[in-house]
Amino acid sequence: MSHRLFIALRPPPELRTRLALVQSGVAGARWQSDAQLHLTLRFLGSVERPQAEDVAAMLSTLHAAPVTLSVKSVGHFGHGERLEAIWAGVAPHDAVTALHHKVDRLMQRAGCVPDDRAFLPHITLARFSSRARVADARDWLGEHGALASTPFVCNAVILFESHLGGEGAVYREVARVPLG
Repeated sequence: MSHRLFIALRPPPELRTRLALVQSGVAGARWQSDAQLHLTLRFLGSVERPQAEDVAAMLSTLHAAPVTLSVKSVGHFGHGERLEAIWAGVAPHDAVTALHHKVDRLMQRAGCVPDDRAFLPHITLARFSSRARVADARDWLGEHGALASTPFVCNAVILFESHLGGEGAVYREVARVPLG
């Protein structure tokens, strides 16, 4: 049996509540629920059970300091005029990028392929169907371009399992590794 896994940081409840306040006003958006708001450090995808156990064991050896971040911007992912997601960016990048690299090295030791995608720390706020265009979110992106938060501390890295369903993904916490 395979498990769809990813490793993430979870923003504190106060920030998730603040982000929920801006989650409206874009036609066709599938806004992320409170339970879905996270900052992905490493997406693993479909992993068979023995390797999933190796992933959890290797992640438990992580030694890293807590990271202090702030929401500093909004942006979008897509190709050309196609809109796939809108997100809240976080800063500073250095500490969270270093944590991403540590997690990636541990996952390679657990048998996962290296993550060769550029790492952009963000919290996905909404996803879109293939019909969505950047123009659909232009007003929202302009209105919320200066979105910012006070600093918040992430003091644990979480291994999540994702189950895809009709209402979107449902995430289940598999393991939590304290930072510090």
